[in-house]
Amino acid sequence: MTVITERPPPATPVAEPSAHPPLRLSLRPQGPSSGLLDGAWWPRSRDLTRELPALTDLLDPLWGRITRVTVNPTHWPVVPRKIPVNGHVVKVGWYKDEQDPHQLLVLSYHVGRWDLLIIPPETGAAAAARLMAAACDPRIVRTGSALIADDLGRHPAAPAEADPPGRTQAEAWEAEGGAMAAPPVGTVGGR
Repeated sequence: MTVITERPPPATPVAEPSAHPPLRLSLRPQGPSSGLLDGAWWPRSRDLTRELPALTDLLDPLWGRITRVTVNPTHWPVVPRKIPVNGHVVKVGWYKDEQDPHQLLVLSYHVGRWDLLIIPPETGAAAAARLMAAACDPRIVRTGSALIADDLGRHPAAPAEADPPGRTQAEAWEAEGGAMAAPPVGTVGGR
């Protein structure tokens, strides 16, 4: 199993090189094609416009220029038609009834097609590690949804960890990648 936790340097300079945290991706080792999945991707949010450029930017040198991806829109609030990625555009399609809601289909000019398990952003680190390993195991012939259901059946979700003492809800949100909106007018700290 190949686990990639950092993005390689971009082929062309970008305005904000550190705008995205390290990518959480695992890819099945090279070898004969087997299984239903080619790896797993654990995005940090459900914002495809923010998440897909980092993924496709990293996959371009490995698999050839990524030209298209498809998702099931069930877990994505917005599915853009096109996303600019490091000097080219990736087309985004969606198939609600035909595509597994926990899989991403990736297409490139040179090599072909890959199917990645999409691990929900809110998944805990231990569950994500198990799912990444399972998605890269060529002996496992399961869909993305089946892998997630199996893992939840074997390891029920633990209660959410409490925030450390003294940490406000706003501080927790900011620390986990959220962005706080300005308070409404007339409230403390408002205009």
